[in-house]
Amino acid sequence: MSGFSRTEVAQLAAGSSFARCHDVLTHKPEHLRTFDYLGLHQYFLTFCTHERSKRFTNDQHVAVARTQIARAALEQRFEIIAYCYMPDHAHLLIEGKADNSDCLTFISRAKQFSGFHYTAAFGVRLWQRYGFEHTLRSDEAALAVARYIVENPVRAGLVDQPADYPHSGSDTYTLKEILEAVQMQREWWRRSGT
Repeated sequence: MSGFSRTEVAQLAAGSSFARCHDVLTHKPEHLRTFDYLGLHQYFLTFCTHERSKRFTNDQHVAVARTQIARAALEQRFEIIAYCYMPDHAHLLIEGKADNSDCLTFISRAKQFSGFHYTAAFGVRLWQRYGFEHTLRSDEAALAVARYIVENPVRAGLVDQPADYPHSGSDTYTLKEILEAVQMQREWWRRSGT
């Protein structure tokens, strides 16, 4: 999947429902053919649960998946800048921290590790076969995606404030830091007229 355009970044930053493209996938998504997915890049990932079943409804279920996804991130040298485990899907904003950080291997391992351990613990399949990935083009896009991720439970009507949702956050920043950075970006956009 391609990176976000400036219009899409603005839509995400404004809190639009641009990311409705993350409905149930009915075909195999294609990776970018001219991009090797290696190195110091940022990616917005969405993994849907099997048949969009509500697999992430309690702390224990989220912890199993989160632990194994963090294991894959460490193995492939990625930081998880933002995450949100919604009842039937997970959003991740990740950033490669080394020249050999391999996004495609990270995706494979994250789903394999978490799926195996989830099934072993709870006796049901965790993931839908395919997921969504977007390669981000700029820090501006990353900030908009981080906001989209942490505000997803608010848009879904699960909570009133991002801080009220127990299954979202960052392994790198506090939720407060993400929300403050987003607010600063909004103010900059408003002042600059973009």
